[in-house]
This record gives sequence, structure tokens and C-alpha cells, in this order.
Amino acid sequence: MPIKSKGRFFIKMIKILKYMKKKERLLVLCSLVFIVAQVFLDLKLPDYMTEITKLVQTGDNKISDILTQGGWMLLCAFGSLVASIIVAGFAARIASSFSMGLRELQFDKVEAFSMQEINSFSTASLITRSTNDITQVQMFIAMGLQLLIKAPITAVWAVTKIAGKGWQWTTATAVAVLVLIIVISIVITFAIPKFRKIQGLTDNLNRVTRENLTGIRVVRAYNAEKYQENKFEGANSELTNNNLFANRIMSIMMPSMSLIMSGMSLAIYWIGAYLIDSAGMMDKITLFSNMVVFMNYAVQVVMSFMMVSMIFIMLPRASVAAKRIVEVIETKPTILDGKKTTSVDGLEGEIEFRNVSFKYPDAAEYVLEDVSFTAHRGETVAFIGSTGSGKSTLINLVPRFYDTTEGEVLIDGVNVRDYTQEALHNKFGYVPQRAVIFSGTVESNVAYGDNGKGAYTTEDVENSIAIAQSSDFVENIPGKLEGKVAQGGTNLSGGQKQRLSIARAVCRKPEIYIFDDSFSALDYKTDKLLRHALKEKTSDTTSLIVAQRIGTIKEADKIVVLEEGRVVGIGTHEELMKSCSVYQEIALSQLSKEELA
Repeated sequence: MPIKSKGRFFIKMIKILKYMKKKERLLVLCSLVFIVAQVFLDLKLPDYMTEITKLVQTGDNKISDILTQGGWMLLCAFGSLVASIIVAGFAARIASSFSMGLRELQFDKVEAFSMQEINSFSTASLITRSTNDITQVQMFIAMGLQLLIKAPITAVWAVTKIAGKGWQWTTATAVAVLVLIIVISIVITFAIPKFRKIQGLTDNLNRVTRENLTGIRVVRAYNAEKYQENKFEGANSELTNNNLFANRIMSIMMPSMSLIMSGMSLAIYWIGAYLIDSAGMMDKITLFSNMVVFMNYAVQVVMSFMMVSMIFIMLPRASVAAKRIVEVIETKPTILDGKKTTSVDGLEGEIEFRNVSFKYPDAAEYVLEDVSFTAHRGETVAFIGSTGSGKSTLINLVPRFYDTTEGEVLIDGVNVRDYTQEALHNKFGYVPQRAVIFSGTVESNVAYGDNGKGAYTTEDVENSIAIAQSSDFVENIPGKLEGKVAQGGTNLSGGQKQRLSIARAVCRKPEIYIFDDSFSALDYKTDKLLRHALKEKTSDTTSLIVAQRIGTIKEADKIVVLEEGRVVGIGTHEELMKSCSVYQEIALSQLSKEELA
């Protein structure tokens, strides 16, 4: 493998190591001490072997002298074992702690992302980066700390020990090391592209699986199981084939290493036999002793390169994983905190759009153009228009899920960009287009989050549930407020989930409600009762409502009509029925003239 390529891999790994905590770095230093001790003890063994060889070959020595040297060998071997166990324990602790920190760091980072950053990575990819990728880095650190530090120290130390023992043996060892490096380079060069591809294919497999699970009802309703199976089979087969190819290449490594090791041993013994045979009687003992020592140290040198090769097996995939993790951690959010936590004195619940235009990143066309209106405290302002007219996009600019491309959005006289996100979000009770329910209880879903006004009481929760017209079905749930809610609210109907979502917003006691088509799953009776309850109980609160049904917004104080991202009418229902042709078309498509009258 080219040196430049190796360098890039190590740079990626070093880049992620900067996120190590001080405690983890101290443990690395402690591990280094025990690794050096382990190497020292391992390399002392051949010295004692030399002494034993000399004692055996010399007839006038006592058996006790041989046993003494053997005892020191056993002591060194035991000390090396203890040191290796300690290093393995430290490595596991460091790797686990570091990976936990990375997961926390990545989770916190994603929490700060706007919709723009989340969409640029995709949900499936972010899940893979938080799980599989971090596991790859964890495995590399656990192994690398033991092998990557130990191997160079052992190799250099062993080379100094065998220097001058015989150029013939040195040449044999050098050839073995060179062949080993060539094999490693060839294997890694072919494996790298596959390892890069595997991470992306894992993302794709997660995406396909996630789509199938979240849309299981639609899949079954349309008898599309076979289609989904084929889709999954395609993603699974591609990932499997790439894994098999990479692993088959890597499987060449161990047999090659064994062959090289055996070949080197054979070469050293063959050279040794030739040298001993041609030496004088007085030099034979010295040469034999040197051969035994050289063999032991040569094995240590080759083993060091084998350890490094093990790292190179793991390095490509770990470096790709590290790069993907760093990409998330070092992504700069486009939505940055302002400094203000308070609004202009005397203003509360007021929203103003000043010449707002917006387009998505890298998009050529504007979704919204030159939108201006004001919603005063206590008013209900509704937004209606055809599909794709920009209603939901407009609503998402208020809590800064996206930032405006041009113009300003002001809340209580302050540009939303100037607020801290916590202070801004505490002003809203947000109900999304698709009801989001968390696993837990009814109460934990309603009393969710923090509004900066203190803890929610049971009375707050009960009142919110009553306003959201949810009391009837909550009373029938075993445990009532403590009743279990499954992940995603799968044990609730669509209307029940929407009403719990609305109850959650009410419980916050916000200045502003944002309802993004949040009444679509409700029947007309429940819709009407809920809106009347909201108007009665929260009369001082401003409400922004995106809706498709004229019946939902007829009584709004102000209706904003959108067409292809532009405002084509603002007024009450009666005013728009006289002045806005787009609104008239929408109204007449839903209700008869008699009903509208």
C-alpha cells in the first residue's frame, strides 16, 4: 500500500482521537508504561535461553545454574502475561469510554442540526454513524492500543539485539519482512475500495429496512411484500458480496504470514547449519548460541510486522468510519444561537413577516417570495392554498427550523435570529403535520419537554387533555394518565395521536400556537369542539393554523391565501369570498354556496 495512502488513513484516525478526554489520555500513558514493561520482559527471554544453551553445552556446570536461569525465564514470562492482561484491561476501558463519548457528542450535535443538515446526511446514515461506525472505531482502538504501540517498540528493540549477530541471518529476516510488506500492500490496496463502499451500503440497508418497518401497513395493504423483499434482497446481496470480497482478500493474510514465518525459520536454520558445519570446533558453540538467540529475536521482529498488518486489516474500515463520524461532529449548524432571551417591552405573542423569501439550499426556485403579514396577540391567523403553495414551509420559518433567505421574521419585535433557540422555542406550542408520539405514558407525552416556567402539574396535564378533547379515550386507557403508549403511538388511532399532540402544545402554556395541518385526522365534530375550546381557554394566545379544510379556518381573524409561494389574499373569510378568486375556488370545491352563506 502506498505510504501516502497509509498516511491519509492514520490522519483520519488521529483527527478523531482529539476528542479523547483527559482521563482517557492518562490511561493511554499508563498503558504505554505496561507495554514497554511487557516488551522488555519478552525480549529478556532469549537472553536467558542463550545462557541455558551455553550451560547445557558446557559440561562442568551444575543443574542448579540451569534451573536458576529457567526460573528467571518463567518469572519474565509470568510478568509479561500480567502486563499484557493489564494493557488489555486499559485498552477495553479506553475504547469503551471513548466510544461512549463519541456517541454522546454525535447525538448532541445532531440535536443542534437544522432540517437542512439532517436532510443532507439522511436519517438512516446518521443512525449508522452513531452505531456501526463508532463500533468500528472502538474495535480499532481496543486492538490498536495494544498492537500499534507494542509492534514498533518490539521491532526496534529486537533489531538492536540482533545487530552484528550475522549478516546472513539479517538478510534472511529482511527478505521475510520485505515480502510481508508487499503482501500487506497488495491486500490492503484491493480491500480499501470495498471497505469504503461497505459503509454506504450499510446506510442503504438501514434505509430500506426502516422504510419497510415504518410503512408495513401500506406494504401489506398493497400486497407489496414481494416487492419489498426483492428491494431488501438487492441491498442485502450487494452488501454481502462486498463483505465477502473484502474478507476473502483479507483471508490471504494469515496463511501468507504463516508461510513467511516458516520460510524465515527454515532459512535461519539452514544458514545456521551451513555456518556451524564450516566453523571451527571452538566457534561452533558460539554460532549455535547466536542462531538460537537470532531465531527468537527474528521471530519477534516478524511478529511485530504481523501485528502491524493486523492493524492495517482494521485500519481502512475504521478510518472510513472515523471520517464519517468526524463529518457529523465537525458539521457547522446553519442555525446559530442569538443572544437575546427577552422580547421588546409590551409585546407578547406578536408575529411579523417582513418581505420574507425562502428557497431550499441548492434549489434554483424560491418556495416563498415577498411574504408580509402581522399576527397580533390573541389573533388566529390561518394559511390556506393548494398543495405545494408553501404553507408548511412558511410555518417552519417561525421556530427557525429553517432561516429565511431574504427578509425578516420577528417575534415580539425581535428578529428570530437574535433569540437564543431555547428562549425562542419556549414561546411556541408546536403541533407538526404528522403527529409525533414517544414511547412512555400518556402523561409523559403531554408533559413533554421544558417551557422554562417550572414543572408541569397533574392538573396542567388533565386540563390540556380536556381542551384537546382527549379525555374520553384517555379515561378508557388502562392506567389513564399512566397508561402505556407504544413507540410511535402504534396503540393509538391517528385522531388520538393528533389530539395528544395538541394537548402537549396546550400544556406548555405558550405565547404562540403553531398548528401545521394538525386537525386533518379529526372528524368535523371533534375539530369544531377542539377549536372552540382552544379559543375559549387560550383567548390571549396567538394561533397560526395551516389547514386544508375551509371549515377549520372560517372563523379565523385573518386568513392568508398562498399561491405558488406568493400571498394572493389576506382577510377574513367574508372578505376573501368577495375579493380573492383563489380562495373562492378552494371554498366552492369543499362547500356549497348555501353552506358558505
